[in-house]
Amino acid sequence: MRNERIGDYLVNQGQITPEQLQKVLEVQRESNGAKKFGDVVVELGFMSEVNFTKALAGKLKVKYVDLESIDINTEAVQKVPEALARKHTVIAIAITGKRLTVATNDPVNFIVLEDIKVSTGMDTVPVLATTSAINKAIGKNYSMQNVDSVVDSITAMNNDLGNAEDEESKDRVESAPIVKLATTIIENSYRADATDIHIEPFKTYTRIRIRVNGDLVELMNISSAVHSALATRLKLISGMNIAEKRIPQDGRFTQVVDGTTLDVRVSSLPMVNGEKIVIRILSTGQIALRKITDLGMSEYNYQLFESMLRVPHGVILVTGPTGSGKTTTLYAALGELAKPNVNVITVEDPVEKAIDGINQCQVNAKAGMTFAAALRSILRQDPDIVMVGEMRDSETADIGIRAAITGHLVLSTLHTNDAASTVVRLIDMGVAPYMVATSLIGVIAQRLVKVLCPECKVPRMTTEEENDLLGVEAPIQIFDAGGCPMCNNTGYRGRTAIHEIIHCTAKVSSIIAAGGGKEDIEEAARANGTKLLRDNAAQLCIQGKTSIDEVVRTTFTV
Repeated sequence: MRNERIGDYLVNQGQITPEQLQKVLEVQRESNGAKKFGDVVVELGFMSEVNFTKALAGKLKVKYVDLESIDINTEAVQKVPEALARKHTVIAIAITGKRLTVATNDPVNFIVLEDIKVSTGMDTVPVLATTSAINKAIGKNYSMQNVDSVVDSITAMNNDLGNAEDEESKDRVESAPIVKLATTIIENSYRADATDIHIEPFKTYTRIRIRVNGDLVELMNISSAVHSALATRLKLISGMNIAEKRIPQDGRFTQVVDGTTLDVRVSSLPMVNGEKIVIRILSTGQIALRKITDLGMSEYNYQLFESMLRVPHGVILVTGPTGSGKTTTLYAALGELAKPNVNVITVEDPVEKAIDGINQCQVNAKAGMTFAAALRSILRQDPDIVMVGEMRDSETADIGIRAAITGHLVLSTLHTNDAASTVVRLIDMGVAPYMVATSLIGVIAQRLVKVLCPECKVPRMTTEEENDLLGVEAPIQIFDAGGCPMCNNTGYRGRTAIHEIIHCTAKVSSIIAAGGGKEDIEEAARANGTKLLRDNAAQLCIQGKTSIDEVVRTTFTV
């Protein structure tokens, strides 16, 4: 049926239910046609953007393209002016003779295609891609061309930018090239999936590095003459005092990149050659919360985790070093637990993601709003589930454990190396062993391991030493990191989590109450079927998802 509506098509294909279709149409009516059908389906979580776009491609008989996995022709990109690409959400990706292949999110909008045809003088062939992928590709392919010109124009400005009087300096810093440079650095870092940006001043140059997949990668070097102006610009927009350059400062601001609002944290620290600025990029609540099925857990660990979340009261702890995805796991658990009939309250420092339907409370030490003070007040707010960002001190740990004993479900994080040592840490913090034994539901220790790029991983057989490490008898095929344009020559694309989950069964609890050590707890847990971090990482290596180097890096102990 040529004129079948997209909603009916999706129902017939079994992608959404008739009830979901009615809900989408209702929301669309309320918006008075301001929202497209596809946007509403994705917003309500009935389909992912990729699945909807693929279904639309099937209905319209148009080819679907994943822009992240193809090489975009630079010559083709330059055929379409940036303003036109942004206006119509399109990007040219290939040239074949006199035909230009254009990725669009609306292939039936012939006015757009005609516009491009007039502008380029070439016949256009539309292919379908997701809006977010097109926006990201536009940003990536056009902004990289702009960076050099921006840096040149700044260097051409007076070198005494940073030495001017503060008022004058403030006006200069508002000048276009510096503003553009600061914006471009954050945009390019976000598009490279970076979590942090380091702006480091040295005597003759300033180095800008970004942390991608846990490793620092150089983004660019700029003239040291520009550093002072760039630092002042970043301090200005993040609400710091630009006149004060002798003490560390913290600030934050938001920036919209490719349609996504980023929450950006900024920290400045005085160094020998100027201020070092570190920027942390946090994706805001606009990016959908992960479900617990998306955490990369093995089937066995997933079932353990799910059974822990069913327990009505007690303490669940997630542990691991900084940047190991603890908060993501906690948020996924909260998303699972937050039902309309329960009161969920969190105390965080800072609140990283705003979640609908959850009461979130920000710690403010200057005002006396510490974790412990907030936690005390929260317990008078009739909560069912409490999430404490981190058990930093004995007072917070004590109140959290007491809250669990009095019938609340408490989720929190701790910085320890593995699941068994978490219990020992709690007792070291001054919580009585019998209270830990009676309140603890379980502990999840996690790490992030890099995933090998499927395009360029290199197969080889294991050595004897590696066989011992992986726990196998005979040599098996494993993969090493290669390097190709798809993974920026790193050999890795993305990360996944490995987990070690200890369930506090009766046996484990009795060992804790008797003051047992880490080894005793670990032994009892392994007898219960706990898979250690090393086992999880080894399994991923055997499956060809990660390399032996990553297994050693994340789980090696003396």
